[in-house]
Amino acid sequence: MKIEIVPYNQAWPAEFHEIGKQIRGAVGHAALTIHHIGSTSVPGLSAKDLIDVQMGAADFSMAWKKHIEAVGFEFREYTSDHCPPGMELSAEQLEKRFFSMNSRAVNLHIRVPGRFNFRYALLFRDYLRAHPPAANAYGVVKENLSRYFPTDEDAYYAIKDPACDCIMAGAFEWASSTDWKPGPSDA
Repeated sequence: MKIEIVPYNQAWPAEFHEIGKQIRGAVGHAALTIHHIGSTSVPGLSAKDLIDVQMGAADFSMAWKKHIEAVGFEFREYTSDHCPPGMELSAEQLEKRFFSMNSRAVNLHIRVPGRFNFRYALLFRDYLRAHPPAANAYGVVKENLSRYFPTDEDAYYAIKDPACDCIMAGAFEWASSTDWKPGPSDA
């Protein structure tokens, strides 16, 4: 699959809201939160034309799995997020479940609120929204990576993930100084 970074699309927030409504309608309160995350959630940021959604769930029993699949999502794998260099986190803090939609490029990340990876995704988004120069620099990193490694996802992420961790070093300080907390559900 070719990695292609495109300019920000004003339609992405509306697309997320439609997807969020579908998820909410399918699983109801089993979704403690539904957030638009990733690059398409940051106004002005270039991105892959892929909507990332984070659903907060109380646990990973997935009693709602068939309902998610009924609206077009396919379960992909049990997985975990990467651990930033220099941090020691338990596997539980990085655990997630992952679904994707084939009719529209959508990734659904299921995480438990309060855990490190749940907060990381939201803090990353909120920090970039509040710091356009950081968002712009991150966009250039992704554009260059897609140009140099258009078909090598391993190389793309091997460089992109540590770049995100560099951004997060500033985001953690910003969160501490502003008393940042994850906001309410987007859907």
